[in-house]
Amino acid sequence: MSHSVKTPEPALKPVSEDAILKVSKEIVIKFIEVGRLAPSNFDEMFRAIYQSVRDTVRS
Repeated sequence: MSHSVKTPEPALKPVSEDAILKVSKEIVIKFIEVGRLAPSNFDEMFRAIYQSVRDTVRS
């Protein structure tokens, strides 16, 4: 007979806005480096990437 012991899940720390901004910036930089993002659509794409990252970590 085995006893199963449940270990508590570690509490996740909330992700700061600064961390979300840094991750978004790194993604944008990579997209620029590989030619997937042009300066002409930077504003639109940065907003979309930032929103996606924020939605992902907040869900």
